[in-house]
Amino acid sequence: MIRRIIFIRPGETDWNRGGRWQGWVASPLNEHGKAQAASLARFVRHIGLSALYTSDLKRAMQTAEALAETLTFRPLPDERLRERSVGMWQGLTVAQMQEWYPEEFAKLLADRENFRIPGGESRADVRKRMRAAFDDILKQDRGETVAILSHTSAIKLLLEDVLPGYDADDLNIGNTSVTTIRRLDGAWEMLAADDQSHLEGLESQAVNEPEERR
Repeated sequence: MIRRIIFIRPGETDWNRGGRWQGWVASPLNEHGKAQAASLARFVRHIGLSALYTSDLKRAMQTAEALAETLTFRPLPDERLRERSVGMWQGLTVAQMQEWYPEEFAKLLADRENFRIPGGESRADVRKRMRAAFDDILKQDRGETVAILSHTSAIKLLLEDVLPGYDADDLNIGNTSVTTIRRLDGAWEMLAADDQSHLEGLESQAVNEPEERR
């Protein structure tokens, strides 16, 4: 039975550095992101992982491949673990969204759960597919400790769905940070959030905007 799940965010990209919303764009890790992934790989080889599930977006796959170099198994891609699709806002900063699309941005703030970005997804859409992927991972039961490599908003929405009463809005999730939940007496609980100790001084970005940059 799976008793512990490790959530991991991908390493840094240039779009992260510039504060641009990525969504599903195929942005690669920058050199700093590759260094973060290497530090993370040295950490995960000692925590007893038995499976690694990952988003199929490029930045996630590159991070997963770095981890696989120290593991005895290959990562398992799942498109349901992608970040929120941000449609026409892909590549924009929050300031640009507010300036160029004021009406749509106001709708986002008025109904954060159900507003669907034109050409993209709502938070409710992401929550639904992330929970479906999570439930399938539990059914596969590949050992006591598995990792899920996903993205800021996707991880936060799933945590709120899995942990009763948990509000993830104030949770920072830095690049390649580790957030761990465990199952105790049939219920999930937070064990550690946004752990960056493995980075040994490498900077890790996280933001708290009306919606997260991905």
